[in-house]
Amino acid sequence: MKTPARGSAASSSLPRVVAASLIGTTIEWYDYFLYGTAAALVFGKLFFPNTDPLTGTLLSFLTYAIGFAARPIGALVFGHFGDRIGRKKLLVVSLLLMGGSTTAIGLLPTYDSVGVAAPVLLTALRLVQGFALGGEWGGAVLLVSEHGDQRRRGFWASWPQGGAPAGNLLAAGVLSLMTAVQSESAFLAWGWRVPFLLSAVLVGVGMWIRLAVEESPLFRQAVANRSETERAPLVGVLRYHWREVLVAMGARMAENISYYVMTTFVLTYAVTRAHFDKQSALNAVLIASAIQFALIPLFGALSDRVGRKPVYLVGAAGVGVWAFVFFGMVDTRSFGALVAAVSVGLVFHSAMYAPQAAFFSELFATRLRYSGASIGAQFASVAAGAPAPLIATALLKDYGSATPISVYVAVAAALTVLAVLCARETRGQDLAEVEKPAADGATVERPAVARESSR
Repeated sequence: MKTPARGSAASSSLPRVVAASLIGTTIEWYDYFLYGTAAALVFGKLFFPNTDPLTGTLLSFLTYAIGFAARPIGALVFGHFGDRIGRKKLLVVSLLLMGGSTTAIGLLPTYDSVGVAAPVLLTALRLVQGFALGGEWGGAVLLVSEHGDQRRRGFWASWPQGGAPAGNLLAAGVLSLMTAVQSESAFLAWGWRVPFLLSAVLVGVGMWIRLAVEESPLFRQAVANRSETERAPLVGVLRYHWREVLVAMGARMAENISYYVMTTFVLTYAVTRAHFDKQSALNAVLIASAIQFALIPLFGALSDRVGRKPVYLVGAAGVGVWAFVFFGMVDTRSFGALVAAVSVGLVFHSAMYAPQAAFFSELFATRLRYSGASIGAQFASVAAGAPAPLIATALLKDYGSATPISVYVAVAAALTVLAVLCARETRGQDLAEVEKPAADGATVERPAVARESSR
């Protein structure tokens, strides 16, 4: 029998793996974005009612940001075990944790019922969400990346990335439907709970599909070729791949900050400053997310043709410029302008987000890949996505203008451009050949950065 080529898998299994990763990440992001959308629209009134509306929203976004603090912990824990016992098992655990915590939010009493215990419980469940998502992303994109071949990895690995706009689309769509068919009082009384409780059904579907996929062939091969897996993946990442971790963190700054400003904070800005009704603001994000879902695989395929760096750089530079146009269009109070503002912002975001899965996967050795990709992505989220709506709300409150928010996004874009320029091009990299140096000096796996420089 012939041994399969390194970095490839049976083509018949790849669509199933892609579907399992996409559906799983869609459910995870639905749960996560549902919280962010509810934080912008209702949590301030229900859990922080003794404040003015903008301060209540600020406190609500604070609980939203706290969830990001748990994401690096999730990255460390899930990365460690994902590099030791496999990708698939950890993806099942992350889905159960996320779905359970989201369903529990739908059952929470509000401040009027139990007082300060309500926001405390809300924050605790948000931490569980963050912990689960911190482990989900790395495993989902690696499962696809390690099943596919290097020629079309950008395209196939971009599909799990589509889970973010799909999840946002689903979350905004369900909330938009509830606000459309209910009065304001009914929505605040019980309607907001329905989308959270729906998570239990979605998780059941996701589990059924995710349990049917096979473990990553590259991971199985790495285990078979070594007497044991990496004892301490975190130590290995920091020792051999610290440069790649910094590149990944820098690459995430503009991508993460722009996304949460243009899809989460914009709901608050559109309602409180531009005087849109909630449903119009939600519908704008809904339309833009649908456009982004269609664009992500196209940008992923483009990165297979021209490289990860050029596509990523266009997205980072574009979002930095667009930030200064974005709020002016929202301020016109035209629904068409609002949709266009969010949609164009997500076009530039897609140019960064689509090639990111393949790009980050190609930076790390197989037995350190789950830890390396997760650490680089999730530690950056603490400094980027976590405080983005909070900082944007605070800047708006202090300055009464959106210009400082645009400057904030532009600075993040500059950091990302610098990080990506410092990275090597990874298009076409065989994942089985991404290596690290052995402690005894023998060449078993040494960093691709070092190998590239020696050619």
